[in-house]
Amino acid sequence: MTEERSGANILVESLVRQGVEFVFGYPGGAVLPIYDALFDDERIRHILVRHEAGAAHAAEGYARSTGKPGVVLVTSGPGATNAMTGVADAFLDSIPLVVITGQVPTGLIGSDAFQEADTIGMSRHCTKHNYLVRDPAELAATIDEAFQIATSGRPGPVLIDIPKDVQIASALWHEGAPQRRNRYSPCEQAPADEIAQAVEMIAAAERPVLYTGGGVINSGPRASALLRELQAKLDAPVTSTLMGLGAFPADSADWLGMLGMHGTYEANMAMNEADLIICVGARFDDRVTGRLDAFAPNSKKIHIDIDRSSINKTVAVDLPLVGDCARILDQILTEWGSRKGRDMSAWKARVDEWRLRKSLSYPRSELAIAPQFAVQRLFELTRHLDPIISTEVGQHQMWAAQHFHFFSPNRWLTSGGLGTMGYGLPAAIGAQCGNPGKLVVDIAGDASIQMNIQEMGTATQYRLPVKVFILNNEWMGMVRQWQELTYESRFSNSYSDSLPDFVKLAEAYGWKGIRIEDESQLDAGIQAMIDYDGPVIVDCLVAKDTNCFPMIPSGAAHTEMLLHGDVVAGTMDDEAKALV
Repeated sequence: MTEERSGANILVESLVRQGVEFVFGYPGGAVLPIYDALFDDERIRHILVRHEAGAAHAAEGYARSTGKPGVVLVTSGPGATNAMTGVADAFLDSIPLVVITGQVPTGLIGSDAFQEADTIGMSRHCTKHNYLVRDPAELAATIDEAFQIATSGRPGPVLIDIPKDVQIASALWHEGAPQRRNRYSPCEQAPADEIAQAVEMIAAAERPVLYTGGGVINSGPRASALLRELQAKLDAPVTSTLMGLGAFPADSADWLGMLGMHGTYEANMAMNEADLIICVGARFDDRVTGRLDAFAPNSKKIHIDIDRSSINKTVAVDLPLVGDCARILDQILTEWGSRKGRDMSAWKARVDEWRLRKSLSYPRSELAIAPQFAVQRLFELTRHLDPIISTEVGQHQMWAAQHFHFFSPNRWLTSGGLGTMGYGLPAAIGAQCGNPGKLVVDIAGDASIQMNIQEMGTATQYRLPVKVFILNNEWMGMVRQWQELTYESRFSNSYSDSLPDFVKLAEAYGWKGIRIEDESQLDAGIQAMIDYDGPVIVDCLVAKDTNCFPMIPSGAAHTEMLLHGDVVAGTMDDEAKALV
């Protein structure tokens, strides 16, 4: 059937055709025609956030936890600029978003009209692609292609800027098949000869390590299953980036934990002494590699990544395999066939020696709750519920990555590449929308939670039972830690002064507030949070001056990690300072 419809109506119909369940947004003058089209359409549920940054982060949380693209709808000018941090966050962490922004009428573009901004120019470097739609007849094909680009290849955000007059004008709408133009066709599998070469390299390795990243999770649950199958055949240790946690089960004897700046000693040392690194869906980020000239100096490297531009970008590799993680892992397993893997007992014995350093150990005191212990108790009391965990950014984020353990993909939502404070609460809201029966917890810091704390109102409005677990040390903890270790404890503007009473704030928003002041209250407080059927803030008062270890100082190598006990009297020695 073909009929004439407004651009706004074509947009809504196109979203429905893409299977969109939720749109996270905030109205304004330049998108009122779209909001009018949504008014009595029950096929899409609009989630009204309190700030456009919250819309983008909520869409990220929805996408990361469900595997479906998130959709954002904001107005022109400040609506678009407010959302841009979330767009950039999604770009760096490869999260599929379709971001729809209103724009001033076509005839006013470039005239500095009210609430005009160059959204296309601003978003050019933090989106996979962007569009300025000048004809309503182009809307359907543009939207269909935008979803394809956002979800294919290396996922990421795609932005569609729609002038107000294009939303009002009419064009023919065609029922039936999507009108995608199919101009984007990323490579998904590697040539057979390269797969054969990879298998020979793997078979010859005596000290292999599987280095995994967020690409395994983005590829879907099959990639995680194939990763586990390959590991079982190789009997090799496995480590992961911050974004890859959950792709491999944390209760495996071969799990090394996270690697990198705040990773485990055994993960970093294994990477340093491996003779073969099999990188699956990671990009050799600076937080992983440390000092480049000292990174894995004697290893051969296989790099599996769907983004060709990530290959040899920072670390030269011996064999690039460009394609989807699941497809290439399947190719490798097929080529491997019934081969027997090497005896890894000597390599594992070496790894076990590094484990004896107990790099994640930490001091405890009767005077204050150790933040690491609070995270451990949160994990133990919630693990049977298979929760989804989001975080803000800072020390609490690293403690969560170290001490909360994941066994499945899509359970860990965090801002890795951009490191965006204020990510966790709206991400938890988006995840709760997409997973209504799940326990969703935002592990937060007292400073970071305030970045988007207004989104508590969103959870209240839509009766979303998200939980926020604040590790409250009354500092911008990671800033304070760096100032202590590298700036002679000159704590410039890192103290969280004038903190709100989080319990009273929770009650003001219609949430339940719980305060935990010592270890004797910890388990009961966490259980009360779990049992309550609405949104909860837990204000957990933890030790104020705890530092996050292990830690590789900036500019140092993997072999130069600082562990608890390596720092005396709160300062680095001269040699460690020289590395920063």
